[in-house]
Amino acid sequence: MSTGRHVSVQTGGSITIPCSYDLNHIHHVKYWCQGLGWDVCSYVVRTDHPKSSGKTSISDDINKRIFTVTMTDLTLWDSNTYRCVVEINRGPDMMIQWFHLSVTPGTPELYVEQQEVTGVEGGSVTVCCYYSNSGDMKWCRMGGDCVSGNSGTLHGTSVTLNQTSDANNRTVLTVTMSGLKMENTDWYWCRVGEIEMPVHITVSQQTATQRTSKMTSTTQDPTPQQPSASPTAEPVQTDNTSQGAEGNMEEVHQRSIDVKVLLISLGMLVVVTAGILVTWKMWRRHKDNKAKDQTTNNSVSADPEQDITYSTVTHTRETAPQDPFPEADDDVTYSTVILQHKTQLKGQTKSAEPDDNVVYSSLALQVTTQVSVGVSSVCCTR
Repeated sequence: MSTGRHVSVQTGGSITIPCSYDLNHIHHVKYWCQGLGWDVCSYVVRTDHPKSSGKTSISDDINKRIFTVTMTDLTLWDSNTYRCVVEINRGPDMMIQWFHLSVTPGTPELYVEQQEVTGVEGGSVTVCCYYSNSGDMKWCRMGGDCVSGNSGTLHGTSVTLNQTSDANNRTVLTVTMSGLKMENTDWYWCRVGEIEMPVHITVSQQTATQRTSKMTSTTQDPTPQQPSASPTAEPVQTDNTSQGAEGNMEEVHQRSIDVKVLLISLGMLVVVTAGILVTWKMWRRHKDNKAKDQTTNNSVSADPEQDITYSTVTHTRETAPQDPFPEADDDVTYSTVILQHKTQLKGQTKSAEPDDNVVYSSLALQVTTQVSVGVSSVCCTR
């Protein structure tokens, strides 16, 4: 059984409390009860039922062998003694931890701004513990060792403790854990005197971007890292070979992306150019067809069944014999008929058909006593 812990929370606030248990109790029911005495401790929540009741809830992580209880919207009436208990079948239940919760309307004696802090592997995290009480200051891992004084190590991770005051004149214990490892994910306790506050730290793996950024900053700042001032601090080893290989993979991947973007751009350019050429050819073909249609509309189609006869008649008075046989008082009419293919109609050009014939006739009428008085043209169509 662990010793009791004292926790202080402001009115209206919330708190999450972790309880660790033994490997043999993984499949046992766990519960959170309230009461000053062990014999009068009443159930609040259980891991089987109910898992939540009003403002309190419970969850069990069998991989970490930790069950947590969260209490929200706390009031002065919630100030009491609580217990973490493992239910034992056919035997007495086992209390693994008890807490005294103090809810105050003013500023708690010890508090943190957030109970959940995250970091990345190889990086660092900082936790600020604000306090108004006095006593020894420690940073402890749940179920493990503690660091007090100015610095120390927890499971190979460097820990420094620094006491300062912030801009609001609050005294603060600043805890920094550097060189984080994946196994540093756990619950920790910030302790000043008899008051404690639980804090959960989660360490995640670095992303490719974070690794590349770290490598770049290391290249730009070649200053060697100074060793820790703590005589017990263990050096943090860095696998430069693996980081270099990962950096090369990132560079190859980036080049592959650039080549793909270039090929896509060239393909789009070819498609656009081909579209412009096709559009231009279609426009030229349309223009040529339009010109041909206008030429056809302006031409006149001749009827292949019709022949056209052109006749020119000239009327003159006979002044001199034009023929060796006329009589003295007779008028003489001269006629000339010319048969040829039709090539023009009213000044418009058209193609003559093989069966179209044009007959041209010229008639000359002469009177012996008059001169030429006029010319007329006659067009007869057959």
